[in-house]
Parts: sequence; structure tokens; C-alpha cells
Amino acid sequence: MNATLDDTTLKSGQAPDPFALFTAWLEEAAATEPNDANAMALATADASGLPDVRMVLLKGHDASGFVFYTNLESAKGVELAVNPQAALLFHWKSLRRQVRVRGEVSPVSAEEADAYFASRPRGSRIGAWASDQSRPAPDRAELERRVTERDAAYGDDVPRPPHWSGFRVVPSAIEFWKDGAYRLHDRFAFARDGAAGEWRVQRLFP
Repeated sequence: MNATLDDTTLKSGQAPDPFALFTAWLEEAAATEPNDANAMALATADASGLPDVRMVLLKGHDASGFVFYTNLESAKGVELAVNPQAALLFHWKSLRRQVRVRGEVSPVSAEEADAYFASRPRGSRIGAWASDQSRPAPDRAELERRVTERDAAYGDDVPRPPHWSGFRVVPSAIEFWKDGAYRLHDRFAFARDGAAGEWRVQRLFP
């Protein structure tokens, strides 16, 4: 998949699948970014509508959406439970590109969560049990005590905690941005069109 999108492509009526284009850009970023090409800003909102944002890691993507994992009792988990919508931002400084995603959020299946959890390093699996993510901690020693306690309780087979799973952002809009000289950037916005869910794309002014 060619990682380009231009006016000639648009006029030809052969605009690329946005997921294929994203995959091509992510693969290029993986070769040029010094750390975590799959890092993304995740924006959510609480019950009052107050927005919240933090960096997380993309752990899967395909035509069904963009997947990340978290403690369901964390701030993001609680916010998504009451307002299952989110925005994502990928920024690849080495390539001077970014991708923005907006859409509804749905939980991944238990089978997906189990499979990904089992692939994590044992220390990360222990940490998922030990940490009350986003909630007050009396001190570092309490976290370390819990890690030691859980480490002793489990062998190599650390089960997935019931409060730990994943979410899939199902995009209704995806925007690709590429830096241009004198701030004359290239921006192309994909949006789902109608009940069929087909993608339409248009150029945006920078």
C-alpha cells in the first residue's frame, strides 16, 4: 500500500482504504520513531462532559477499529462506561505526520482480552493485579508490597483480573495530516457515509 494520498488519487475515485493507509503510515513510523510508534493520545469525557486525555499504546487495529487495554476501574475505564465515545491522536514527529480518529467505543471480547493479557510479560500481569490504577496510593511502598504479595500468590500462569480488559474505538472519522512548507499542510478527512458505512474522503484546508 502506497503511503500517499493526493488530489490525483481523489479525482480518480480510487481513494485508498483508510485502514490500509493507516497501516502503511504506522509501519513507516515504526522504522523511524525512536520509541513507541504505536503511542497515541486517548481523549475521553466524564459524565459532565469534561474532557480528559492521556497517552496509551495501540495494541491492535484492523477494519473493525483501534484497540487498547486498561484497568476498567481507571479514570478512562470509568469515563468510557458512562460515555462510550473517544478520540485518538497519533503523532509521528520523525515523519512530521499525524492521524486523528473519532468514534464510538465498544469492549473487546473476553477471548481477545485473555489472549492479549497472556502475551504480556509476567511482571506486567502481576502489576495489573497490584495497581488500583488512577486512584490514590498512600506511598510507593504500598504498591511494592502488593506486587510482592501477588508475585508470591501466582506461578507463571497469572490469570487476567476481572477488572482488566480492552476497548475498541470504532471510527466514524479518520483524518490524515502531513506537514507542508510554510504551514501549507496536507489534510485528508475520511468519514463514514450513510447506513452502508462506506468511506468518503475530502481534502481540508490546512
